[in-house]
Amino acid sequence: MKYLTLTLLLFFLNNVTYATTIAGIEMPNKMEIRDHSLYLNGTGTRTKFFLDIYAAGLYLPQHTTDDAQLVKQDRPMALRLHILSSLLSSEKMEKATKEGFEIATGNNVAPISTEIDLLINAFNEDIVKNDVFEFIYIPNEGMQVLKNGVVKVTLEGLTFKEAFFSIWLGKKPAQKSLKKALLAK
Repeated sequence: MKYLTLTLLLFFLNNVTYATTIAGIEMPNKMEIRDHSLYLNGTGTRTKFFLDIYAAGLYLPQHTTDDAQLVKQDRPMALRLHILSSLLSSEKMEKATKEGFEIATGNNVAPISTEIDLLINAFNEDIVKNDVFEFIYIPNEGMQVLKNGVVKVTLEGLTFKEAFFSIWLGKKPAQKSLKKALLAK
């Protein structure tokens, strides 16, 4: 009986999804993507005019604070955005995303303009508080964009992945404090 109880306890502990709380929401500490385990590297909030817009979590195979290598590497990674504000509309998300790509690429969006347009289309539906977007990159497959667990589009190319993650982790990130938090510096 002791062994059965211990076995059940170990099974339970190994299958519990632990989470980190940020801005009142729970960010999972681990994501299982096919045969890849991605771990929460860091979390932070995107703020604008003293309002929390979304909570973000960066997921990697192993912890790192090296932003330059992280963006360039062709390895699995994910970004999870949990919408915190009803003020974020699909139009505002589109505008911010386009501006982010312009900054991340030094105004050279032409090589990835098709992918950017496809990504923007994934934001066409209304965005409401507590929506969750996940951007999951797997080498040789591309980046899947999910909204509330539903795949909206898959975008191919390492160049696109580098530009996308540079919006948050590049030399000129959307918000320096968020970059620092995602890298857990």
